[in-house]
Amino acid sequence: MKPHVIMHMVTSIDGRIVTTHWPKDFAIGALYEDIHQQLKGDAWLVGPVSMAEFAVGEAKPVVSNETFARETWKAPHAHSGPYAIALDRHGKLHLNIDRANGDPLVLVVPESVSDNYLAELRRDGISYLFAGASELHLPTAMNKLAQEFGIGRLLLEGGGGMNGAFLDAGLIDEITLLMMPFADGTRGAPALFERNEGTPVVLNLESVVQLERGVLHLRYKVT
Repeated sequence: MKPHVIMHMVTSIDGRIVTTHWPKDFAIGALYEDIHQQLKGDAWLVGPVSMAEFAVGEAKPVVSNETFARETWKAPHAHSGPYAIALDRHGKLHLNIDRANGDPLVLVVPESVSDNYLAELRRDGISYLFAGASELHLPTAMNKLAQEFGIGRLLLEGGGGMNGAFLDAGLIDEITLLMMPFADGTRGAPALFERNEGTPVVLNLESVVQLERGVLHLRYKVT
């Protein structure tokens, strides 16, 4: 069992996803958040780079003599969602908070992370689960999020590499895309999907809605 995974992203017409240099008068953040709320996810998931933007203050590592079992730990306050989830393959996220955008944090880590790092997460009130020995196994992560946190509907809001990994694993059920009416064209800029060469994945277009100023909201089902 896994959640219904909806990839929710914003792009230029040429598929670029870094928004920092895009025109500021399009209120991209507000548009994106409005659709995010309409999708009514039980959780949203990003990578370590995006989640690090929520960190408060300097890193405060913990030195612990305790050895923790490699099993899911749920923070006392994290009884219900929506949850803010991050994948952290190396155990390097130092957040010093227990919520992101008001939502309880859950980190997905491999069993190889240190006990000191797990002690830090517990100190900060951050729930965690394990998905893989030294590398993250996405299907395991999805199954545990559904079974142990009750997540039935998950919004994937990652970078191109993460989106590509979810696509290759067959984990994306639906794509909702805000396409902005401008071309980026920046050489080497991150794209919506970044994956090794393979067979293109066919999508079924479900709807197209034109928003203000020529912004398109596209919805696809993944076949």
